[in-house]
Amino acid sequence: MSKILIIGAGVMGSAFTFPCIDNGHKVTVLGSPLENDRIDELTKTFFHKILNCNVSKEINFLKSDQLPQQLKGKPDLIVVGVNSKGINWISKELNNEKNKIPILLLTKGLNVENNKFIILTDKFSNDDTSVVAGPCLAKDLAKKNKTGVVFANKNIELAKKISKLIKTNYYFIEHSDDLRGIEICAAIKNFYSMIIGSANELNTAALLLQRSLFEMRNFVKLLGGSESSVYGLAGLGDLYVSSAGGRNSKMGQYLGQGQIYTEAKKKFMPNETIEGAELAFQIGSKVLKDFPQKDFPLLHSLLDALCNNKKFNLKL
Repeated sequence: MSKILIIGAGVMGSAFTFPCIDNGHKVTVLGSPLENDRIDELTKTFFHKILNCNVSKEINFLKSDQLPQQLKGKPDLIVVGVNSKGINWISKELNNEKNKIPILLLTKGLNVENNKFIILTDKFSNDDTSVVAGPCLAKDLAKKNKTGVVFANKNIELAKKISKLIKTNYYFIEHSDDLRGIEICAAIKNFYSMIIGSANELNTAALLLQRSLFEMRNFVKLLGGSESSVYGLAGLGDLYVSSAGGRNSKMGQYLGQGQIYTEAKKKFMPNETIEGAELAFQIGSKVLKDFPQKDFPLLHSLLDALCNNKKFNLKL
């Protein structure tokens, strides 16, 4: 039995408790500073409203002010499941502690700092930071439906070591040393699921899928990742799930109907986070500037619409 500290009580952090508990580990879920009410509720009911299911009563739920004490207890693994906005908080906290405990990021992302593209693992000073990517819907994982993901670390042996703690007969894990490529795929698939979602018929959707993979391959190569990751679970696999009916695909449908993003968001999806749009606002201007339009016509079409708040004009 190992001690696993999961930071973030949202859908993915909470869903991740299922394979951890099924492996017999001692699991603590520590909420972000914005999750105090959710932690209170989970402590009382052990029912997660968004997942719409019960979680194990063996889980110890704590608030964010208990983080220093938990780190002193030296867990065997820290799992970060906060949303992208919480990454700055938890990376600062863990970096200040000069933490040497292995970290596994459920949160993936791409950003621009000092005019350079960075992945979220770059924010952690701990070299033993791995990332999880792949087609994993939290509600399906909580139901213990068969799910395949990839654990990535520059030191692939460490990724394999961590996976031994987590894998089950429903949670299948592959491994990769292409940390950068895996995390980039996990981020930009949100763009392309919006693009595929904009199609009005299957023929067009299939064409956009093929062109999307081509652009994802070029994107990953430009930023120093391996193009083979695009055709694995973090790329093609995750793109399939996201384009089949996720929030990004749903927004893409509205864009394809001629809606302007800000109007569609306000009218149809006011309380939902559209990861592709949030990413566009973070890195879109640099992508439009640095990436040739002739090599990324789909991406330029989407980012031009989102960043300039105008109708989506798809160019192939």
